[in-house]
Amino acid sequence: MLEQYPRTLPIPNTYVCYAEAVKVTATKLRQNVYAILDEVLEKGIPVEVVRKGKVLKIVAEQKPSKFDKLKKRPGTWIGDPDDIFKIDWMKEWGEPAILEAAERSKRRRGK
Repeated sequence: MLEQYPRTLPIPNTYVCYAEAVKVTATKLRQNVYAILDEVLEKGIPVEVVRKGKVLKIVAEQKPSKFDKLKKRPGTWIGDPDDIFKIDWMKEWGEPAILEAAERSKRRRGK
């Protein structure tokens, strides 16, 4: 229905699409309202409707990214994952102390 497609601007290793709005009259919108709305949703190209000398814009709502909804967690690992292998975990690792305490507790009960 709408014959205009977004321009693609090549940038090294990236492609950015700029959607130019398609202008239609109120009469054309009324005749093809569902087809025009479906194309706005599918292609993301806004439609400008000219009515009484003023322009109304139909634009698909941009949903927030799933990542934007994530709770901010300070102290999470940010950096090179290979650096994890260079950390001395013996300072953080509490298993030997826990095992020793369990052994002492067993010995006390066994006496």
